[in-house]
Amino acid sequence: MEWKAHGYRAGSHTLEVDVLPVDPTELDDFTAAARKNIEPWLSAVFQAEHLNLLVGSGFTTAIAYKAGSAATGMSTVTFGSAYDVAINAHATAAAKAMNRGTANVEDQFRSALAVLEGLKVTDPVAGATLKTAMDAQLLAFLKSLLATERGIAEAGADKKAEAEAFLQSFLLSFASRAASRERLHVFTTNYDRLIEHGADLAGLRIVDRFVGALSPIFRSSRIEVDLHYNPPGIRGEPRFMEGVVRLTKLHGSLDWRFDPGIGAIRKFAVPFGAPDTHTDLPTNTLDTVMIYPNPAKDVETTAYPYAELFRDMAAALCRPNAVVVTYGYGFGDDHINRVLVDMLAIPSTHLVIITYGVDDRIRNFCARTRAAQVSLLIGPHFASLDNLVEHYLPKPALDYVTGRLTELLRHRPSPPPPAPVPPAGGAVP
Repeated sequence: MEWKAHGYRAGSHTLEVDVLPVDPTELDDFTAAARKNIEPWLSAVFQAEHLNLLVGSGFTTAIAYKAGSAATGMSTVTFGSAYDVAINAHATAAAKAMNRGTANVEDQFRSALAVLEGLKVTDPVAGATLKTAMDAQLLAFLKSLLATERGIAEAGADKKAEAEAFLQSFLLSFASRAASRERLHVFTTNYDRLIEHGADLAGLRIVDRFVGALSPIFRSSRIEVDLHYNPPGIRGEPRFMEGVVRLTKLHGSLDWRFDPGIGAIRKFAVPFGAPDTHTDLPTNTLDTVMIYPNPAKDVETTAYPYAELFRDMAAALCRPNAVVVTYGYGFGDDHINRVLVDMLAIPSTHLVIITYGVDDRIRNFCARTRAAQVSLLIGPHFASLDNLVEHYLPKPALDYVTGRLTELLRHRPSPPPPAPVPPAGGAVP
């Protein structure tokens, strides 16, 4: 592709333009023509045996924009320690090694965590000082995530309703699969709970590694609870429940905390958009499972709980007839990109990339793949939630009803032709 401002590649159909039509009628015609190629293709792709959705920070940004609020930024911070220069230099080098370009706050925390571990051995006093600075910045980052959630939850009535409607429609476009197919598996690099909030609104049941009602605990064993026997009371073949999705938060979540008493991760009941003074917010923020080890050195494969999380991702993606749809993910995490590349080594797999803009990270990733296995929706027109939900994403529930209607009409006998109308003043010949 030439990577113009707006474009798509859906099967054998490809289109790229630098400028969209200005006239509303011409833009509607452009959208209708694109929909004829994109929506049927995505409908077919979404019926793959294994469907997975990977969302990044762009997803939260899009929903927050619909609510008229701002989303959490990933810009760098200042710890105010004697090691800031070294930390920033290491974070910048790590970002370049991962083809991310500019370092962000995650890169800084990974580098600072490495420094902190060394200071615990060589200079505990300096380590305590650095930890205090890191706690303060991490708490500020956590509060900014809650502020993003509050901006969505407390938006004006019209804005909130619109944002939540798009959130539900987006998720249901993926989750409304036939009961005979495996459940949708959602992966996210975000720390906020927007996916969980949308699932609650849409009535979807989330299955993850947490087990328990009052204080769920992260379990290494995967318990599948989305099967039932139909009809009740009769021994027969188990069937999948409807409205069930699996969720894996690859980088952790703001409501996860490590409990040293049991040596496990707990999920605390922090409401969506909770105030900064909520009692379940940690006082020692480094105990919050949010910042993961440095992926540039592959140590995430040996660190708890990320070994389990990335094992789930590799197991879900790297198998025949698997499809991954990415939205708002910038391809800046090599540990995720490697799994995607490994998946595409299987000829029957497919990747759909929906992105608001294109940079070198996406171009470099696509250069490592086969074009026939990658569909693209590029640019503000195709990645806009408004256009995406209303025109391009399939609506399986609606399509099922439409399909049944078409089938019924096809089997009905054709009505008899209308009787000829006699001409005025004369008889029918």
